[in-house]
Amino acid sequence: MITKKTDLKNAGSDEFRENRRRQRDLLSQEEIRTLCVIDNWRSMLGVLGTLGVIMGAILLATFFWHPLVVIPAIIVIASRQQALFVLVHDSVHYRLFSVRWLNDLVGRLLAMPGGISMCTYRVIHRLHHNHLFEERDPDVPLIAGYPRGRRYLLVKLAKDLIGLNAWKTFKYFFGAPVINDDAVVANRPLDDSAPSLRQAARRDRWWVVVWHVVLFLAAVIGGWWVEYLVLWLLPLVTVMQVLLRLRAVLEHGAVTDQLSVLRSARTNLGSRWLMWFLFPHCVNYHIEHHLFPAIPFYNLPKCHELLSQKGVMLDAEVRSTSESLEMIMADRVAIN
Repeated sequence: MITKKTDLKNAGSDEFRENRRRQRDLLSQEEIRTLCVIDNWRSMLGVLGTLGVIMGAILLATFFWHPLVVIPAIIVIASRQQALFVLVHDSVHYRLFSVRWLNDLVGRLLAMPGGISMCTYRVIHRLHHNHLFEERDPDVPLIAGYPRGRRYLLVKLAKDLIGLNAWKTFKYFFGAPVINDDAVVANRPLDDSAPSLRQAARRDRWWVVVWHVVLFLAAVIGGWWVEYLVLWLLPLVTVMQVLLRLRAVLEHGAVTDQLSVLRSARTNLGSRWLMWFLFPHCVNYHIEHHLFPAIPFYNLPKCHELLSQKGVMLDAEVRSTSESLEMIMADRVAIN
């Protein structure tokens, strides 16, 4: 089902501020309206396809249970765990399904297995969009300061790979992102939100805790706790952490102008397999997402095409993924 009428207020415009005048300068009102239409069937295909790959990898690994099968399965599962995060991201923006209760229900259910409180993430992510690269942006510790040299990023990714930084991720998604102590508002994002959002976030976090306690107990009782630890928790706290950091840094690290709407985020292009693995569900079109947060993930390529045809992207941070990686890993230039 495709919604024929898009109400941008239902897209959370009160939470995710959008510069409507700037948007109309880039695309016509009709183009924006068309791009913002939610296709429930395409969203459902995205959800089912992601879950299908996860289930297939788990079944294959449990059937053979050999390192040559289990290790690739862990990598694939981690990539699809990140894909679930991206779908949750669309639900955070009210863009996964046109019916609000269904959007939030599916978003919460997709988030819980990954240790995410979707309702809390909605509050946090609002600050990232509304205060990009400002003190109140909770993502600043992750994305700012690049380039920092090849060694810095490799050390961070190595720590991610062995699970040392996973606690920071879950702390972030539970409403307490790691940030400077003097940035009180950014460190307590729930205090800077509407009472209804704050209440929903706190309630949702308890559901996430209950989910994992019940699932672990069921795994122990059912005798498949080893499979649960190896094929779900292990990729979640290791490989998936690497993918999350790398994608986030590629999206915002070492951008050329933090004050420019076209150069404070980056759109990364590359081969299909790389986009599938590292940038699932069209999340590589990150400039387009920051410009038009109300556009669902499957319409972002069309948005990129329209903006390119109008010449808008000629001066934007649109790069190949390899070029972005070189910029991020470059040596820091000394500032006198």
